[in-house]
Amino acid sequence: MERAKIVVATPVPAVVVERLRERAEVTDVSALPRSEWDAALADAAGVLVSSTFPIDAAFLAAAPKLRIVATWSVGYDNVDLAALAARGIVLTNTSGSLTETVADLTYALVIFAVRNLAVGLNWVRSGRWMQGNMPLGHDLEGATLGIVGFGTIGLALAKRAQISGMRVIYSNRNPRGDDATTGASYHSFEALLAEADCVVLLVPLSDETRGMFGDAQFAQMKPTATLVNVARGAVVDTDALVRALQQKTIVGAALDVTDPEPLPPDHPLALCDNVVIVPHVGSGTYETRARMAMLAAENLIAFLDGKEPPTRVSA
Repeated sequence: MERAKIVVATPVPAVVVERLRERAEVTDVSALPRSEWDAALADAAGVLVSSTFPIDAAFLAAAPKLRIVATWSVGYDNVDLAALAARGIVLTNTSGSLTETVADLTYALVIFAVRNLAVGLNWVRSGRWMQGNMPLGHDLEGATLGIVGFGTIGLALAKRAQISGMRVIYSNRNPRGDDATTGASYHSFEALLAEADCVVLLVPLSDETRGMFGDAQFAQMKPTATLVNVARGAVVDTDALVRALQQKTIVGAALDVTDPEPLPPDHPLALCDNVVIVPHVGSGTYETRARMAMLAAENLIAFLDGKEPPTRVSA
């Protein structure tokens, strides 16, 4: 029987490629420029990609036999869902494989934001420490953490914040129904903005959430509040964020994601002294990235075996 062909289009651990080769013929194009992929894609039944590469009409045109796209990420805003649906192509992600790691990074950014540590870092680097102490931050204990998008990562973050004595409120399309268990309380988006001392964004990027945070939303926040974004950069209007930081509409921000991304070092956002920016490393540990890659491979194998992929993305 002819073995199905799989294209690996992003660098993954060797053990993941070997796992795929147990079930399929694998071509690894991750080290090649995109212009050299088409020969491999022509016969591919499946492809393993990252969230940084667009799966659009041009990509699909080069892969006429494609039946499944396994993305090595939770987010899939890089994928043309309508184009996949028109061809009946299955999409999988790596949901559930990075919850604790991303929650750890988010919690660290909350601490940086609330304690004003972005200013502290810049205080040392600029030499201002020699002239005196930096402006103070605030206690986590007793502060209100507002989580916009209270899914599994939000729940894991809430547990960490509650250990620090923070009060947790959240905004979703609808209340979760388990507030008595989680200890968090549902608020409308507007009420959360007005009440939170630190607002954390955990929503996926979609037409609905793109640019959802702009001048109007910053104006609704407390002047002593901070913003943490670990969702996608485009959820926030970057120009509005720069204005909010420069004009002290909010105290500061801590970001794992930006728009544009990567962020040039001379960008106005990077030059604000009250923001700390890390380079989209929410899932960036060796263990988590390996786990994500293997889950993407298992999704491909399950599909080829006629089984339901573990983390198929629902239409």
